[in-house]
Amino acid sequence: MAQQPSPRGTFLKVADALKSQMAADTSMTELPSAAELMRDHKISRGVALRAFDVLRKEGMAEPVPGGRWRVVRAGTRVDRRPLDQRVAEVIVTDGLEVGEAFPSASVLAERFGVSRPTVTKALEKLEIAGVLAGGGQGKVRTVRTMPAREGQS
Repeated sequence: MAQQPSPRGTFLKVADALKSQMAADTSMTELPSAAELMRDHKISRGVALRAFDVLRKEGMAEPVPGGRWRVVRAGTRVDRRPLDQRVAEVIVTDGLEVGEAFPSASVLAERFGVSRPTVTKALEKLEIAGVLAGGGQGKVRTVRTMPAREGQS
């Protein structure tokens, strides 16, 4: 009977392969999905998740909502505020005035690297808060008021 290779330590080998990939591609911002690791390394989902956990414990990666993993580089700052706060900041950073058209959900999804439904939820929160007006299918959202700045008295 042929012996099968031991799965012990396989996740460490996969983690090392990911580290090498991250070192070789300094523009890499997102790790391959668990499904991609399973296919490329012929491993189980559990082994892929353990490899991700090794990178997390070493401070080289962090989970992102949606099951993906983001590469963490030394000296790189990641904005971890809720998406609706980051979207509201677009008004200030883009110099939008009250009454001006707000960027579409598709444009914002690409800008923030999230899905369009996720942006739509953030936009709905801003509409409820009174920051944006309008919206809905085919309608342009407009700036209703400037967002409240945290830390102001």
